[in-house]
Amino acid sequence: MSFRKLQHLAKELSLRESENSGRILPAAQVFQRDAASAFEAVVYDPVICLILQGKKEMHIGDRCISLSEGHALVVSHDLPVTSRITEASPEAPYRALIFSIDVGVLRGLYQQVGEAVSDGHPATSLSASAADPAWVDPMVRYLALMDAPLEAQVLGPMILTEIHFRLLLSPIGGMLRNLLSVDSHASRIAKSIRKIRADFREPLVVGDLAQVAGMSPSSFHEHFKSVTGTTPLQYQKDLRMIEARALLAKGVPSVSVAGFEVGYESLTHFSRDYSRKFGCSPKHHLARAS
Repeated sequence: MSFRKLQHLAKELSLRESENSGRILPAAQVFQRDAASAFEAVVYDPVICLILQGKKEMHIGDRCISLSEGHALVVSHDLPVTSRITEASPEAPYRALIFSIDVGVLRGLYQQVGEAVSDGHPATSLSASAADPAWVDPMVRYLALMDAPLEAQVLGPMILTEIHFRLLLSPIGGMLRNLLSVDSHASRIAKSIRKIRADFREPLVVGDLAQVAGMSPSSFHEHFKSVTGTTPLQYQKDLRMIEARALLAKGVPSVSVAGFEVGYESLTHFSRDYSRKFGCSPKHHLARAS
């Protein structure tokens, strides 16, 4: 019942978002598409994404995750992800509810209940499971505030805290718990991820990243892949490719300019990596933008 109510409220919220740029509920947004799509590459910030209608396929490193109605996805670290919508139509559009995860709120909760929720179960930075009524119920209450600005301002943050609390305690919240543990591998890798994102145009030196994470180079490489599903070099390359595609879509003067802007010195190297990532040359995407 709660999930059906959430579907209804999210559909209404998507109509409000298209009609009004002002957002009463800043932590939630509805992503909707009326047709299946080709593969797209984006960087996910920490979020929980609940599929309300349609189907989607996601790739991170060697992992492939298929999502359909009623599935939820939690992303704990900043991740470059390739995905495509596999089922959508004008009559039954793909629709997903996306909640931003506030790591500060999680950290405050973890300080209160950390020992009660600590576990040693393996987890990854991108986890999927069936929707859990424990956090679907407060999501319903949060979206129900869309017509009540004052209540949204006063009660909204309290409900969001509850959503974070329920998520932290749920099975899908495993990597979130690992991330918040001060000296965990997940929290150390998060430090290196922040450095890669800040300096993705610069040459990558694994030894420097390992030092940031407080690990040996071999241990860092192992734990980076276990958390993100990919290697540090591939992570950086994915960031570069995503930024390059955005630049080409904006109509930069040339492919070489796009490559240089994201840190490549060789046009041949850039074009090869781009074609491997997106299945077509950067010239093709630049031509589409013109």
